[in-house]
Amino acid sequence: MDTEHKNHWVSSVGCAYPPGPSQTGVDSWNFAVYAPDAAALWLCLFCADTEEPLAEIEFFARTGEMWHLHLTGIEQGTLYGLRADGVCQASSGLVFERGRLLIDPYAKQLNRALVWNERLYQAHSHYMVPKAVLKTAEFDWQNAKKPAIPREKTIIYEAHVKGLTKLHPDVPQELRGKYQGMCHSAIIRHLTDLGVTTVQLLPIASFMSEPRLEKLKLSNYWGYNPINFFAPDARYQVDDAVTEFKELVRTYHQHGLEVILDVVFNHTAEAEDYRLSFRGLANRHYYLFENHADITDYQHNCNYSGCGNTLNVAHPMTQRLVLDALRYWATEMQVDGFRFDLAVTLAREHKRFDAYATFLQVIAQDPVLSQLKLIAEPWDLGPFGYQLGQFPAHWSELNDKCRDTFRAFWRQDPGQLPLFATRLLGSRDIFQKHHKPACCSVNYISYHDGFTLQDLVSYQDKHNWLNAEQNRDGHGHNLSLNYGVEGPTHDAGILHKRYQHKRNLVATLMLSQGIVHWLGGDELSQSQQGNNNAYCQDNEISWLHWQLDYQATQFLSFVKKMIRLRQQFSCLQQLSLLDDQYQLHGDKHQVSWYLADSSIKQDEDWTDPYKTNCIFVIEHLKDHRSLLVIINAGDQVLQVDLPKKSWQLLIDTRYETGEPPEKAATRTRYLQSERSLSIWS
Repeated sequence: MDTEHKNHWVSSVGCAYPPGPSQTGVDSWNFAVYAPDAAALWLCLFCADTEEPLAEIEFFARTGEMWHLHLTGIEQGTLYGLRADGVCQASSGLVFERGRLLIDPYAKQLNRALVWNERLYQAHSHYMVPKAVLKTAEFDWQNAKKPAIPREKTIIYEAHVKGLTKLHPDVPQELRGKYQGMCHSAIIRHLTDLGVTTVQLLPIASFMSEPRLEKLKLSNYWGYNPINFFAPDARYQVDDAVTEFKELVRTYHQHGLEVILDVVFNHTAEAEDYRLSFRGLANRHYYLFENHADITDYQHNCNYSGCGNTLNVAHPMTQRLVLDALRYWATEMQVDGFRFDLAVTLAREHKRFDAYATFLQVIAQDPVLSQLKLIAEPWDLGPFGYQLGQFPAHWSELNDKCRDTFRAFWRQDPGQLPLFATRLLGSRDIFQKHHKPACCSVNYISYHDGFTLQDLVSYQDKHNWLNAEQNRDGHGHNLSLNYGVEGPTHDAGILHKRYQHKRNLVATLMLSQGIVHWLGGDELSQSQQGNNNAYCQDNEISWLHWQLDYQATQFLSFVKKMIRLRQQFSCLQQLSLLDDQYQLHGDKHQVSWYLADSSIKQDEDWTDPYKTNCIFVIEHLKDHRSLLVIINAGDQVLQVDLPKKSWQLLIDTRYETGEPPEKAATRTRYLQSERSLSIWS
């Protein structure tokens, strides 16, 4: 302890709520910590610059399960951590270690990233653990408002803070890979020119790479291993993570873009009994454990996440922690919504998924959280973990069936046409009409955990050898097609087929009912060299490449055209059919399905498993404006008699940018080339 400082602080009882650090004056703070099984608790203060210990002050007040302490005389920027003492008996779930410094679960900012160090951890060195920062939170939002994009108009762009900017030639070197790099005008211009509405960031809450990866000289690049739910990770800061993240959100809001966060509340970085924060304070309460013959086995965590442990979100304090974190990001940080990783875990009560779980009910009635975009990854690895379509109507859900059907159809897998049509119109077999809108479905072709769009048409198999798991990791069911060559090629014929395949998938996605999810980099024809699980590749495999050749440039132009087309036609954003009573106000539409001779499609016409084409018209019943779509996934040219009237061709995927010659000409008959689709008005 630094004796020069030891008398500078005046301590008092303080308050049990709210949890965490709360500033009560210019130099005074209240600390409240949940540690019901602890016998003693200490607040450890450290120098802001050197992390040298300043003082260790014991909590002398406790109310119920909360320890609390009020301290005056704290300088701005002072660092702190916690130490807890009590019984250490693993069989009872009690794992207190007096000498181990712990991160406050309610810390709002950490002074640095948490990097695993076996030697420091075993030595109980406080240098292993980053410290929480105590300073006044002041920020000028410059009257920036949340854009409040309606769900049905939302086009999500999934991005990684580092990967998006690390190789961008216009972003200054010192800002690349940082929050401030994402604010650069070149990045903003790319996003607004593309036409997306919402940027979804891979996890930016403070995390730690798994020790196993550290030993392999790899890292958890994606960030799905949290150690704190409030503090933005310092890896992406230049000087101050909190201020710089707020600048990011403010800048995006000023340009009409939303920011939603990918959040991980299903597990933490404390797998394998590491004691870094939650486990060292309230192990038995924050986590779920196996149960045998109604006896809890505290030495074996439930592993519904596949990462070694599972948070017990059904526990009142864990649930409060998660909800407080969500409200903090929504209010203090002004984000617009959340994508919940393995969201089924959050709605497990008595270890089983419950569509009426307390967590879901609390969010539904919360005046802040209920107004945000809420997106569930509707599965986890626990029993009965696949729950697509079971979340409340104000939630949206990742629709992997949409992804798989679109991929299978354009790969010419048999029997896909009826499913393809169902997915196009909002997967109403899953998100039932009368009860849910189509925007409950988040439709996507590719996601961060899988092939990029470019790799989907370039690789038949995954190539994950650099992940050091003997290529065993990653999904094997990719529904990809390489057109005869595995990986890159200079064969002009193969490249033409690959880019046309991509255009078909993009057009299908933009025609589909639901929220559109776009994997950042797909518009740049980004490849990960066939790696469909690049979670540990913090290098040029994952970072976006901005130097485009001719074909990639043309493809980027096509993506922009398709996004503009979707935004131009309201029926592509929200299709409201007469037989769907969920929404009685607004526009109503009718969808008619046709055969190539312009006759109405009959029930028996859907049963041929080798049928690979469909034609449909969406008609606006009020102003009678219509949109015609011709889809031909077969290998033969399809001669089509256009139904009802003369049509003007808008898009045909046979062309590099989708723009046909003689675009203004109207027609009554058309030859739809093989493996292509066209859109008409």
